[in-house]
Amino acid sequence: MSGGAAFVTGGTGFIGGAVLRRLLADGRDVVALSRSDDDATRLANLGARAKSGDVLDDPDALAAGMQGCEVLFHMAGVNSLCLHDPAPLYRTNVLGSHNIVTAAYRAGVNRIVYTSSAAVVGEGNGETGVETSAHRGYFLSHYERSKYEAERAVLATAASAGIEVVCVNPSSVQGPGRIHGTARLLLDYANGKLKVALDTIMSVVDIADCVEGHVLAEGKGAAGARYILNGASLPVSRAIEMMSGLTGIEHRVRMIPPPAARALATTMEVGGLLRRRRPSMCREMMATLIHGHRYDGSKATRELGLVYTPLEDTILRTMRWYSDEGLISRPTTL
Repeated sequence: MSGGAAFVTGGTGFIGGAVLRRLLADGRDVVALSRSDDDATRLANLGARAKSGDVLDDPDALAAGMQGCEVLFHMAGVNSLCLHDPAPLYRTNVLGSHNIVTAAYRAGVNRIVYTSSAAVVGEGNGETGVETSAHRGYFLSHYERSKYEAERAVLATAASAGIEVVCVNPSSVQGPGRIHGTARLLLDYANGKLKVALDTIMSVVDIADCVEGHVLAEGKGAAGARYILNGASLPVSRAIEMMSGLTGIEHRVRMIPPPAARALATTMEVGGLLRRRRPSMCREMMATLIHGHRYDGSKATRELGLVYTPLEDTILRTMRWYSDEGLISRPTTL
């Protein structure tokens, strides 16, 4: 099932914006939830029909904007660590997801593609996460827990309403256009600012593959199923070697052991509390990094037909975009 009018949340975000542009390029009628006049203008300029609102609004108000839409792409959410107050994270990710699914039911939407996270599978230390992994029983961060609870809320609400829902679970999404979060590894290395790193296991999916996974999930995904989107898992040290080889930038990065990394994160978190500022590093972020993530994204290939982009291509495209945007200050061979 695909091709009908689509309602999109999170259409101004990195993933949501990319999916929205793809739907429009496919000739779809797209209605996008907009939280501000500026966002509405941006969405309208892309060709979407903007509807004012927020996922925390009353479901009846949200349903009014969804009338006539056959599918909901729910991609809005908060992805943050080291928050002094995580309550807004849970409100948006959990309550907001419940509200938007309830609204979809009241509007007569038939199918939902929900952007979850690979982190919710909760694989144990040293394990490879798959869609059916037994959860380790504890959470590494408030973000991970909020997305876990959000996915459960989406599935439960949709089941009680009789709506088909497919969960798309991307690992770390990278590519042109991303400059925050884990993308700082690439940018800081290119600019000589990455002095130390933790040699953990990282998992990556190209933004183009993430978009394709969403579109394929709408048409081919099994109702109630999860699909991890992950193109590669590798040590940080190997990723640095690849960046050096592809860009010609040679910059030594010292790998620090977990105990030293934990001590550094604790110091930075305490410093942020004393200054009443959000720290750039904290204990939950370091716990996530030390644990690392290795995922198996092959189910999306088997059942949806998703073909992953080689990691070298992702890094090269992203670095070239950084260079074109003037974000790299050092000479490269790009």
